[in-house]
Amino acid sequence: MTGALLLRRVALVLSAAVIAGCARLGQVGKTPDFSPPSGNDGRFATADYPMPETPPSAGGAETASLWSGERKSLFGDRRAGHRGDILTVVIQIDDSAQISNSSGRTRAGSDKMGLPSLFGIPQRIDRHLPDGATMADAVSTNSASSYQGSGTIQRNEKLTLRVAATVIEELPNGILRLAGTQEVRVNNELRELTVTGYVRPEDITRQNEVTYDKIAGARISYGGRGQITDVQQPRYGQQIADVLLPF
Repeated sequence: MTGALLLRRVALVLSAAVIAGCARLGQVGKTPDFSPPSGNDGRFATADYPMPETPPSAGGAETASLWSGERKSLFGDRRAGHRGDILTVVIQIDDSAQISNSSGRTRAGSDKMGLPSLFGIPQRIDRHLPDGATMADAVSTNSASSYQGSGTIQRNEKLTLRVAATVIEELPNGILRLAGTQEVRVNNELRELTVTGYVRPEDITRQNEVTYDKIAGARISYGGRGQITDVQQPRYGQQIADVLLPF
């Protein structure tokens, strides 16, 4: 790679970084905006919001009966089970893991071979060898190797959250696909919580709640954006330098 081509590529990367940084200048002195309610990650526009299927209501005496099978009755099942229904996802993560391992290996070997007598050939060769050299110990080798390794991993995670999610699809086998998002803005910091996944209707409790460990393919994102988050992130130039510098 020629020097001119390298300089051209570096200038291109720096220009992209400057443009990305200038794009955020519009947020200077302002609070972070809420995300628009649209998309496939649990944020729905009003027109795209999945509406639940409303079953036909019973009339006559069944409407006033306490034993009615309707969901709004006293003993009705209010658990989410259809597209557009809402349920609560309970996220209580308190995990800890500690892994420690060590390994060691050592090996030593020694070989020795001599020809003290072979039809007088070693003695004849000894006459032409330097003083002290002999064919009695023709070959002698020694080898040794040693290896030691150790590693330790320790993690502690604790998270307790609750978020309302919406059933956005009911699969042919009855499994429900849900998605939910929550945004809370405090001063100039916006906290974001997103959860998606698949759940069985029978795992939803009578309180219309489901724990995160019952969600298959769960994707839980908890983060934020704002002034505090910006300060905790390295600048664009530093991120580019970390990628380009080979040392």
